[in-house]
Amino acid sequence: MLNEFKTFISRGNVVELAVGIIIGAAFTGIVNSLVKDMLMPPIGWIMGGIDFSNYFISLSGGRYDSLAAAEAAGAATINYGRFINALINFLIVSGALFLIVRQVNRLHFMHKAEAGPSRQEVLLEEIRDALRARAATPDTAPPPNRPA
Repeated sequence: MLNEFKTFISRGNVVELAVGIIIGAAFTGIVNSLVKDMLMPPIGWIMGGIDFSNYFISLSGGRYDSLAAAEAAGAATINYGRFINALINFLIVSGALFLIVRQVNRLHFMHKAEAGPSRQEVLLEEIRDALRARAATPDTAPPPNRPA
């Protein structure tokens, strides 16, 4: 069992996944700061000083001036403002990842185009061209005998 575990851990995919998770956690901190400190203040200012993180519904029926006051009182709340912030975070992260993956794919395609076609592609092109040439010329010879 120990050897199987060593094999599992030493495979490249597990190590790459671990690196991805660590980078993702660091990236999440950056995105959270971007949303909280850079994007939400202008959006709140444009919308008249609205702070989404302070939007909530009190389920206990009390009236609270802020989410912090409701939490301090121990009130049950639905924090839909925090959900809006999380949704904005998600959209920013997914947009950034889309741009990164798109750029990596573009660089990979450019690198592949510079390398030229692979040996298999060259052979397939030769077979295709031979089949086209054969189809274009009438064949007068009988087909070869094939064993059944």
